[in-house]
Amino acid sequence: MDPEIQKIKDDLQALTNEFYRNNFSARQDFYKFSDFKTGLKVPNYSATPATGEVGELIQVSGKLYVCSAANTWTVAGSQS
Repeated sequence: MDPEIQKIKDDLQALTNEFYRNNFSARQDFYKFSDFKTGLKVPNYSATPATGEVGELIQVSGKLYVCSAANTWTVAGSQS
């Protein structure tokens, strides 16, 4: 049974090498970004609302806010 197991291991290694050789390059790209072709409309408020859903975006007095937890608004990034 030993030769059969070794044959299976060799076949698996050959398949693994074939998969990686044909599907991946040696260069890594760490600069991932999204490119939107349309504008994003963000509602404008005079003050942060009392309620909000996580991920919701709003604008208050020219600053962008994101709802980071239920009914909790946080200024996005460092805005002056």
